[in-house]
Amino acid sequence: MISLKEPSNETSPTPKKHLDDSTTYATSLPTVPITLKRPPYIPTPHSSALTNAGVARANIAASAESPNGTTTNNWAGRHAHQTVLQQHCAFFDRDGDGVIWPRDTWHSFRELGFSWPIALFGAYIIHAALSYPTQSSLLPDPCFRIWVDGVHRDKHGSGSMSYDAEGRFRPQQFEDFFAKYDKEGKGGLTKGDVATALRGQALAFDVFGGTAAALEWTATYLLLWPDDGVMKKDDVRRIFDGSIFYQKAEEYRGKKLKGGSKVAA
Repeated sequence: MISLKEPSNETSPTPKKHLDDSTTYATSLPTVPITLKRPPYIPTPHSSALTNAGVARANIAASAESPNGTTTNNWAGRHAHQTVLQQHCAFFDRDGDGVIWPRDTWHSFRELGFSWPIALFGAYIIHAALSYPTQSSLLPDPCFRIWVDGVHRDKHGSGSMSYDAEGRFRPQQFEDFFAKYDKEGKGGLTKGDVATALRGQALAFDVFGGTAAALEWTATYLLLWPDDGVMKKDDVRRIFDGSIFYQKAEEYRGKKLKGGSKVAA
């Protein structure tokens, strides 16, 4: 006779996290190793000024270290009328008219220190892939322009998921990404960490999203080009709100005046 009985889970205690004195919940299970390998970000009452991490911010890229977003040069204040995703695009909208032409993207890449072949490749890929979703017309734009007002429709999967579908910034997802993939707690990500993250974040059959995420992280690493090989967490955060683009462009101009090498090959 075959005996059927419910499997016991009493031999595998579940790690618990305490939200407050009255709430206990599990963030990982010994029976599901991947949940132990990739822990989420868990705020504590005294560890950070970042409150309500699960609430998306419309116009600031908030993190545990920068709960008020980018305050340098009053970035957050000056861009309070834009979503964080629109802020990310502002550097490429060179005349501020809300429309990004392929030549705008090419010139912007060049200002960041990228060589002309990479700038040309970047402009081609970005506008070929991302122009149409931003349009209000059913007919494709023959000039492959990107409309900043519709850029939220360019959101793709298999990334950090730090933007929501309306272009807001989600601190919880951003913090989760670093909690899961910054294994040594070094405050940033190496190329190896990013490779692991791309595999970990990949969604089923999402070729477009996976390719886009890989290209975006490659461009991010080339732009930041950290001496120690670690992309600092706050530098990555400032990629999301676009504030670091202006800093890097200024640094590159300074290097050109001094006859230095380019930031990115």
